Parts: sequence; C-alpha cells; structure tokens
Amino acid sequence: MEQLSAAYWDNRYKNNDIGWDLGEVSPPLKAYIDQMIDKTIRILIPGGGNSYEAEYLFNKGFKNVYVVDVSKTALDNIKSRVPDFPDSHLLLHDFFDLEMSFDLIFEQTFFCALQPKLRPQYVTKMNELLVESGILVGVLFNVPLFKDHPPFGGSTSEYLQYFQTALRIITMAPCYNSHVSRQDKELFVILEKPKH
Repeated sequence: MEQLSAAYWDNRYKNNDIGWDLGEVSPPLKAYIDQMIDKTIRILIPGGGNSYEAEYLFNKGFKNVYVVDVSKTALDNIKSRVPDFPDSHLLLHDFFDLEMSFDLIFEQTFFCALQPKLRPQYVTKMNELLVESGILVGVLFNVPLFKDHPPFGGSTSEYLQYFQTALRIITMAPCYNSHVSRQDKELFVILEKPKH
C-alpha cells in the first residue's frame, strides 16, 4: 500500500495532518518515565514522530535516547524544540532496517500506524532490537478503529497471539491514566525479552 510510504508520512507532518499527535507526553508513558532511575540505559522510540517522550526523557537527563522515523519533517520538529538533542540519535530510517540494540523501547502509536500484516514482523524486530531482559513499554489501542487506513486498532486477544511468541508479557491491561482523548481505548503493556 503506497499510501504508507515515507513520503506519505512526511506529507502528513508537513500538512500538520497528525490527529494522533497529543502535543504532549502520553500520560501513561510519562508516569512510567517518572519512576525510572538508570539514566544510562539505551532507549528507542520507533515511529516517534514529534516524540514529546524523547524530549521529556532528554530534559530529565536520559542521554541515550534514540528516535527512528521515516519522516524528516517529524525529526526536524524534535530538533527545533530540543536543539541540544544529538543529531546522531535522530534516525531517518525504516524501523525494520535498524540494526542496534536497546534496553528499553517505548511504543506510542507506531504499532497502530503499521499495516496489520506487518505486526508479526514488528514483534520479531522488537525481539531483535532488545537486549536480553530488555523491555518494551507502551500503549496499544484496545478498540477496532479503521480497516483501510491508520490508525489500525486491535484487541487484547489479538495482541497476545503476536507478542507471546517472542516476548514475556509482564503487563497487558486496560490503561487507567490515558490522555482524555484516549480514555477507555488503550491497553498499557510491559513486555520483556526473555533470557536464553
């Protein structure tokens, strides 16, 4: 589906056609970040877009934060808000081609932006990118949403089928502190890459 190309996403940012963008840190992720202690860990935000989470982390002293996105405009937006954010940590790249490793990955609207047929590949790639005992933390839509364009929704039972093949499910539960625009529509997830 051509519409989900890099050009498609970049045009959405150029035209400010970004209804998924909260304009602030997602409250469940902010709450998680606020209890994090180790500021040396390597963190990835895939499909990060304007990534207020990356800005928040960076301003709290987390210096190993990376954002990967196919939209140059989105990455430029981060740089304009956070001039000190390292250029080398803003990766204009396809997530599926990334070859790095991370202790923690944040999921925030990237999963729902991918065509559903890519979900098994997403899980495989997350498993590759995480170090042993690395954690994937985030929010997933727990409603059907759209079938022909993003955001694509889903359900707990569907997500369990995908994730339990590669990651240990620590938490997958209705989110109690969602942004008001997403109230009762999100699951909070914590998934761990098992030790071999």
